[in-house]
Order: sequence, then structure tokens, then C-alpha cells
Amino acid sequence: MNSLNKTFLPTNDPRNRNWFIIDCEDQKLGRLATILVALLRGKIKPQYHPSIDTGDYIILLNANSIIVNEDSKHFIVNNPGRPGHALTIKSVKDCLPKFTIQRAVKGMLSETETKRLMRRLRIYNTKEHPHQAQKPIKIDVSNFYSNSAFSNGTSSLD
Repeated sequence: MNSLNKTFLPTNDPRNRNWFIIDCEDQKLGRLATILVALLRGKIKPQYHPSIDTGDYIILLNANSIIVNEDSKHFIVNNPGRPGHALTIKSVKDCLPKFTIQRAVKGMLSETETKRLMRRLRIYNTKEHPHQAQKPIKIDVSNFYSNSAFSNGTSSLD
């Protein structure tokens, strides 16, 4: 057999999934959400394939200290569309930080991925979490793009 005609497909084995810890202290919501989506989908892995789920688990700590842009107006509109239920408008900075992060990440995922991948995202408002047995790996998000597979050596921000 010719080895050039064989396509490598990674396995969908849960033992291949890693657990990552990310500290949200002084992190911007949008930049953090893009990193979370890449980790949940498994795009940082060398064996990434779009049709195979190779994503990882993520633990977010200190979610209440995340930075939301105060200058621009961000609102959440809830219109259930049923008689007797009014239109409610809430400011994003007044909502729970867990809800705000989940909403940002869900907006970057497709409908089919949302339910499956959001189960792997754990959000806590303090530094304590019950996932010590999984031996999570701590990630420094401040220089994530400069040290990961996303960078190609040159940065357009320099």
C-alpha cells in the first residue's frame, strides 16, 4: 500500500484530553474567549482534525475579576415572545461573571458544538476548585499567542 494515500485521523478517546487552569485576573473578556474556544475545540494540538473532537477541559479561576470594556455599551436583551412576559434589558457589567463568560464563548461556537463543548468549561469566582485529581496544567494567558502553535514567529502587533 502507498503510505501517501492514508489519512491520519485522531481518536476520540477521553484519556487524551488535558485539563487546563486559567486565572482570569485582569484578563479582557474577548481575548480570553478566543483562547478558550481554541482550547475547547483542540486547535492547539498537532493532531487537530475538524471532524474529530480533540478538545480539552478548562477551569477558569477568579472569574469575577474579568475586565469588560466600560466605555462601550453592552446589553443583554431577553424577549421570550410570550404574552405576559416583558422585554428585559440588562447591562453586561451588572450580570454574573459566569454568565458573561459563557455568553461570550457560546457566541464563538457553532450551534452543534455549543452544547458538547460548554460541558468542558468550569468557571469559579475564587481560586479554589474541586478538580485537583485531574492534575490540571496552569496556563499563562498573557503570552499565550506568542508561545503556542498559533504564532508563526512574526507578530502583526509589533
